[in-house]
Amino acid sequence: MAGFLSVICMRDGPMLSHLFSATSVLYLLWIIMAQVAGQEDREKTTALKDLLSRIDLDELMKKDEPPFSFPKTLEEFEYAFNENGQLRHIQTGEPFVFNAREDLHRWNQKRYEALGEIITKYVYELLEKKCNLTKAFLPVDATDDEPRSFIYLSTDALTNPNKLLVLIQGSGVVRAGQWARRLIINQDLDSGTQIPFIMKAMEEDYGVMVLNPNENYLEVEKPAKDSPINSPAEPSEEPAEKRERKDEQESKKKREFYEKYRNPQKETETERIPIRENTSSEEHVLYVWDHFVSKAAAKNVFIIAHSYGGLSFVELMNQREMQVKNRVCAVALTDSAHNIWHQETSKGTQDWMQQCCCNWVSSPEPLDTQLEPMLPDCPRVSAGTERHELTSWMSFESIFRFFNEVLKTKEEEEAEENANVVTTRSGSLKNKHQDL
Repeated sequence: MAGFLSVICMRDGPMLSHLFSATSVLYLLWIIMAQVAGQEDREKTTALKDLLSRIDLDELMKKDEPPFSFPKTLEEFEYAFNENGQLRHIQTGEPFVFNAREDLHRWNQKRYEALGEIITKYVYELLEKKCNLTKAFLPVDATDDEPRSFIYLSTDALTNPNKLLVLIQGSGVVRAGQWARRLIINQDLDSGTQIPFIMKAMEEDYGVMVLNPNENYLEVEKPAKDSPINSPAEPSEEPAEKRERKDEQESKKKREFYEKYRNPQKETETERIPIRENTSSEEHVLYVWDHFVSKAAAKNVFIIAHSYGGLSFVELMNQREMQVKNRVCAVALTDSAHNIWHQETSKGTQDWMQQCCCNWVSSPEPLDTQLEPMLPDCPRVSAGTERHELTSWMSFESIFRFFNEVLKTKEEEEAEENANVVTTRSGSLKNKHQDL
């Protein structure tokens, strides 16, 4: 083979020489092009890795997200409550649709929250106009420049000599007058608000207090932060103008590359200023007891507490046990979140709760069916629903029937005691008269 090649080279030497040299040039050119392409790929890979290290999946999902600019009123949302208290679209008559825009869950959630804030103000208007309640601000000695909360009172809340009803909702976004925002938006006002309870109580001559245990802080926008001052760069041998143009081009190139992958919605940063002595549901209930309930004229106080509101009530008992026992006639809990062991209640509190409390819990059993007790505190009965947020509304009639029965029993016992006292006194006077 080698001899064959040597013969060819001797015969066609000049032509092969040119062929080999051209092939070598093409080969070198191919290597150079591959290296350049590889360098570009490496740069892109490095940039992509840098991108992925800076963002997460949530950020990627924000691409092309519409602005968080939503209507400020129900009318602007094109929704209204009909004669049955149901939220319906003004034009189509359809219920509220959460997924207004597909594949934009965060935007849909923000829209839902914006509607929820409008619902809160709408319920406040109903409390004031339909139920004729007035606001009482907390703390009672708040200065003009500190954040405040408030509760709602009926006109006779502090002066009614006989009965007072106190309403405490659960935790979360709900405010005074609400049991569950979800029910207000997706079902109706009766099931989601406390208004039926307030109206029923007024019909039966109760004074009413509507607590606001989730209004614990004032949320304000954070002031804009000043941009940090960059440290001086190391001196360069390049002319200043050339260096600035180069830096500007590099920044533009990176910015354009990143913007292909992310276009995040910038949310306003806020900070929370706590409301004095009302920074939690437990604090709020204790504060309202000390400054309002304990000073009310009613000799029979009744309490309805839903979910976390039940925990806040039990914490009130831990702090004011004897006061509660002396003033509270009966307590209706609905799917209460309390736990007498974790909250370390006394034996006296547990015994009192067995006599004066009833907890309507979510259950598939029919309404008012007796259920096995989980802890030695208060009787548990079915609310007639498995939905936690519906337990208050489903127990509505049963709760007032329970209150009336407890009050009737108490009045009969008091009447019997008074009769015994009168009999004893008359007998004593008769004996004294005979002695004389």
